[in-house]
Amino acid sequence: MRKPPERDEAPSATADAGSLKRGVQILKLLATVGARGLALSEIAARAGLPHPSAHRVLKQLLDDRLVSRNDDIKRYRLGPLAFELGIACSTMYGDLRELCSEAMDKLSEETGDTSYLVVRSGFEAVCMHRHEGAFPIRALILDIGGRRPLGVGAGGLALLAAIGEEERHEIIERVGPKLGAFGGMTVEDLENACVRTSKNGTSVIHDTLSLGVSAVGHAFYDALGQPVGALSVAALSHRMTGERVRRIAELLKDGCALAERRMQRHHLNGWKTGP
Repeated sequence: MRKPPERDEAPSATADAGSLKRGVQILKLLATVGARGLALSEIAARAGLPHPSAHRVLKQLLDDRLVSRNDDIKRYRLGPLAFELGIACSTMYGDLRELCSEAMDKLSEETGDTSYLVVRSGFEAVCMHRHEGAFPIRALILDIGGRRPLGVGAGGLALLAAIGEEERHEIIERVGPKLGAFGGMTVEDLENACVRTSKNGTSVIHDTLSLGVSAVGHAFYDALGQPVGALSVAALSHRMTGERVRRIAELLKDGCALAERRMQRHHLNGWKTGP
């Protein structure tokens, strides 16, 4: 009997990979919109997907409890499995928050303002930790778990400026269409900000994330010299005089050096993920 030809599974594998990528894209999108979630039309538009494709991926995510749907208001938000995975992940990546906590405590104590820990996730900057200072009016511009395009915000800008020039240009090109939502920022503005940050070693932003709020950021590196995160301090703009910005920049530099020393002792860079 003649043996039937073997099936080529490459198209199926490609389709699966594409579906996974779209699923991750939707999950990241839902992670930025809070408990109210988004309607299907909004998800499709923001993700740049046809309605049928977005609906198909959402159904898969629903089946796996990564997404929840409210039938009354016809909106989607992150599901219980996303929460459970986040809890499990926090036990593995909580070390970075712990290793930076001493530096953040000192920053907020000495400045009286809010300090942030930001890390890179693909083309985005994610807030991993926040420590509030004693000043009565606080600049809470970013929630823990909040995401912004890489380069937006003082921490994200410090991280972007620390990345190699070729990769940095690719990132700016990718995030370019989203920049206008942040104070009307343009690609040229971000490129110039990266040049200034690279020259000064510290990022400074005014009114980018919130009107009347300024922030200063500084990146820190692993034992291989790769940027892994950034610390930043945000305050009301009228408090951010030139002299105070310079003082905070020095405090951030010291804080990042402390974080690097603690990282080296704990060998945090043993596990790798992503490109």
